[in-house]
Amino acid sequence: MEHMSKKDTMALREKHIGKSCQLFFRQDPLKITRAKAQYLYDEKGDAYLDCINNVAHVGHCHPAVVEAGCAQMSVLNTNNRFLHDNIVLCAQRIISTMPDKLSVCYFVNSGSEANDLALRLAQIHTGNRQIVALEHAYHGHLTSLIDISHYKFNLPGGPPQKDHVHVASCPDTYRGKFRDSEHPKEALSKLYSDEIAAICAKVRDEKGEGICAFIAESLLSCGGQVIPPENYLKDVYDHIRQAGGICIADEVQVGFGRLGKQWWGFQLHDVVPDIVTMGKPMGNGHPVAAVVTTQEIADSFANTGVEYFNTYGGNPVSCAIANAVFDTIERENLREHALVVGEYLFDACQMLAKKHMCIGDVRGMGLFLGIELVKDRELRIPDKETATYVVSRMRAEHILVSSDGPDHNVIKIKPPMVFNKENVDEFVSTLDRVLKERRESSQGQAAVKGTETPSKEGRTRKPIKEERIKSI
Repeated sequence: MEHMSKKDTMALREKHIGKSCQLFFRQDPLKITRAKAQYLYDEKGDAYLDCINNVAHVGHCHPAVVEAGCAQMSVLNTNNRFLHDNIVLCAQRIISTMPDKLSVCYFVNSGSEANDLALRLAQIHTGNRQIVALEHAYHGHLTSLIDISHYKFNLPGGPPQKDHVHVASCPDTYRGKFRDSEHPKEALSKLYSDEIAAICAKVRDEKGEGICAFIAESLLSCGGQVIPPENYLKDVYDHIRQAGGICIADEVQVGFGRLGKQWWGFQLHDVVPDIVTMGKPMGNGHPVAAVVTTQEIADSFANTGVEYFNTYGGNPVSCAIANAVFDTIERENLREHALVVGEYLFDACQMLAKKHMCIGDVRGMGLFLGIELVKDRELRIPDKETATYVVSRMRAEHILVSSDGPDHNVIKIKPPMVFNKENVDEFVSTLDRVLKERRESSQGQAAVKGTETPSKEGRTRKPIKEERIKSI
């Protein structure tokens, strides 16, 4: 329970929490005290429609997930060196959604740990060190992952790019290096994948070494909700494997049915990775994650003679919760729900783009959507200022969105999977008003600097209280 005033909480945070641990809406941060389904509640009981928390995959504080965790915690929680049903049943559930060759699981605590272990598996199996990653990509906060995450090491003050890390262009066909406005659609995949082939050749010629691994999200989140062009991953996987490397699919953001059609994003590209990583959506925010790989790679890892041990990766409580998440996805048909609601959301945003010239592109699948804001549709000049304004004004309207992409001009929507059509209507109608307000501001006086919150006079509706929200 929260007992301090918001002011006292902020003061204590300033005193004891590292300054690099940043908050949303820094000038006037939210104090969130509880949550339910697709809503967050502040200390005053006001509700905020959550459009950004993909980690709370099946909805905040889902009763079945909470009950599973509490029930197991009251009986046993220990490390995974003891036999227990929960971990093997969880592994079986995961494997049942995968292509046949992906048959071995390792349990960890987060997506960052999963990606770190994936790199270790790749290095041991191939005997190589050279990593190919994508521009603007983010794979986690461990040192090994900051080294390969262009999203982080490219920042001012970031660490220099390591010699073993090779960055290929983000396969963004809207505002990337090769655009659909300049090249035939069918040529885009080859233009981007040829860069990977060139990197592999350069590594061979200059370092006399093969590739260790290629790692990429199946759809790129921090890069701006980017969907790679058709056949891109197929071609890239071929180039990497010909160079002796293996292919890692990072499913932390888009896995577990978020895209609707399939359990995993890589399945949309008709490819089979050598390693798949997943993160905390697996436990609805509880610290549980996993790596799935082939028997061959797992055998290489085992043959080193070095034991792999993760004290609480796959502990009974974590796996009970993960199993409950699987049960909930299936019982509530959340994959189908994501597909239906996602199509409704996509169509509504496309209609919105016809009204507002600042919307340059709408892209996504299921409940993973990006709205790219531009100053000029022909030139596709990014409009960071309007994106910043939208994020702040939507917060004032009690709807939480975020912006991302290399120019911070893409509005990201990746809500809990229980997000419904009524929520879509509220989001779209509010965004419509906010964009109209922005357009009609003759001298841009309503523009927001940083993430400052506009005055209450700018609000067009009252905060929602819990009693007005229909239960899910």
